[in-house]
Amino acid sequence: MSATEMKTAAGLAYREASPAGDARGTLLCLHGYPESSYMWRAVLPAAAAAGWRALAPDLPGFGDSPLGDGDGSWERHVAALGAFHAELELGAVALAVHDWGGLIGLRWACDEPAAIRALSISDTGFFFDGRWSGLGEVLRTPGQGEEVIGAMTEEGFAGMLGAISKMTPEAIADYWKAFGDEERRRAQLELYRSGDFEKLEPYTGRLGALGVPTLLLWGGDDPFAPVAGAHRLLEEIPGSRLEVVEGTGHFVFDDEPEEAARILVEFLATV
Repeated sequence: MSATEMKTAAGLAYREASPAGDARGTLLCLHGYPESSYMWRAVLPAAAAAGWRALAPDLPGFGDSPLGDGDGSWERHVAALGAFHAELELGAVALAVHDWGGLIGLRWACDEPAAIRALSISDTGFFFDGRWSGLGEVLRTPGQGEEVIGAMTEEGFAGMLGAISKMTPEAIADYWKAFGDEERRRAQLELYRSGDFEKLEPYTGRLGALGVPTLLLWGGDDPFAPVAGAHRLLEEIPGSRLEVVEGTGHFVFDDEPEEAARILVEFLATV
């Protein structure tokens, strides 16, 4: 498989794997919370081996990307994605998103339909009537969010993720970078507190209207974004297909990296 390199563009660190010859297209991958581009470690070289240029940025304040001058809001992340795409002149891309990467990437995709060649959507939602629960609700609550984020230790972080995922120690260490300083921690609260699902009402029907090949790749036992949401997207996006990885939870690309990469790359062969 092709080697993956770390680079920077538009103020963001990113991983890239390139094919040996001319690329069939570009795959752009967006991680979720509290991850980084490391979650795509199996996908990038597999996609490159199949002839695709494959890139995955660390979103602002995550992984090796600095927070920069902006805040941590949803809108700022959408803008950062747009700047990244523009600076690298990526053209029409196959966009793969997971968790918060879905809320960010799908909003950008609807705003920039000419930039989208295909979609792979995993363990996320894009519904104006969505509701936060669990940790998301806590982080959105003034006082509670500050207490949880401020008290988080690397050991506690590892224990929290280890209880719900098969993440490797290497993955957890990379994802812990999002807690590296007070600004990064505060930005996480800004992200969740800007995450009002009502903002998605103007986007109703617009994913389906993109008219691009769409893969829904889901963990069958996801407690945070249940597979029922995938079935709802299946109905809303004409011609989409659903692949469920049974026995896997929310972090499907960490828990079953080779299987998830295989499914995604097989989908790209049809694009």
